[in-house]
Amino acid sequence: MKYSPLRRKILNITEPYLYLLPFLIGIIIFILYPVINVFLISFKEEYSYLKNTYNGWSLDNYKQVFADPKFRSAMINTLLYVLFVVPISTAIAIIFANLLNQKIKGAAIFQTAFFMPMVTCITAVGLVWRFMYNKKYGVINWFLSLFGIENIGWVTDSKWSLLALIIFGIWNILPFTIILLISGLQNINEIYYTAAKVDGAKNTKIFFKITLPLLSPTIFLVSIINTISAFKVFSELYPLFNGKPGPYYNLYTVVYYIRYAMMERRDYGLAAAAAVILFICVMIFTIFQLMVRKQMKIRGLK
Repeated sequence: MKYSPLRRKILNITEPYLYLLPFLIGIIIFILYPVINVFLISFKEEYSYLKNTYNGWSLDNYKQVFADPKFRSAMINTLLYVLFVVPISTAIAIIFANLLNQKIKGAAIFQTAFFMPMVTCITAVGLVWRFMYNKKYGVINWFLSLFGIENIGWVTDSKWSLLALIIFGIWNILPFTIILLISGLQNINEIYYTAAKVDGAKNTKIFFKITLPLLSPTIFLVSIINTISAFKVFSELYPLFNGKPGPYYNLYTVVYYIRYAMMERRDYGLAAAAAVILFICVMIFTIFQLMVRKQMKIRGLK
């Protein structure tokens, strides 16, 4: 069937969009609309979800959120979690990814061991870690006792609860980070390593002068993804402390606070305001990381 030049031109322009239409509809319904709706709800006074009624528009929800000591505690705990988990997990992942990328005996076994958390239910893993943290019978305290360290109440003492969550978070985020870094390592051209070895460069110098600079785009991608994931910490917290935010309700995170506002207080406006604040925090951190990456490129440190 022959088409006129005008009709063919229209078809050429519209055809790609027709293929993308189902995907775009899904994005609008399941992502764009909820985001806009949450933003609007955060400004509604005394919003009722069931009746879809409210008394007016104001900043009261934001004022209540910032005045709530639980939210301030949640922000501090979440920021500490992000600031410790992301850089430490990235540094450890770089080391292990570099080792797993080597052609050594039993590499497949080690890779499987490191990737196990990705194919295991986070709730089940959290319960296992809860037993490992047990003050009397946990394997972690047993190991520490070999060095003369007294038993620590990892999940029962508020002094250690954040550290317990951070350690679990680092372990949980490692497999995904290692996978991405291995893919980045495998994209580095072997000619750089060959030339360095011909020049007599040692492995340590090769790692810092070749591997790290060429891996930096992947490291920044991993950092951004892990930062977003760490800000949403909840799945790690819930099983570790038996559904509570810490042993003495001392370990609220922003996502747990959102759940608290929705499920316990039934205040959807408050929950929406906290969600918007979380979104802004994630956006600020992401923009900051992108700016750092841009400055490094400008200075030739890519």
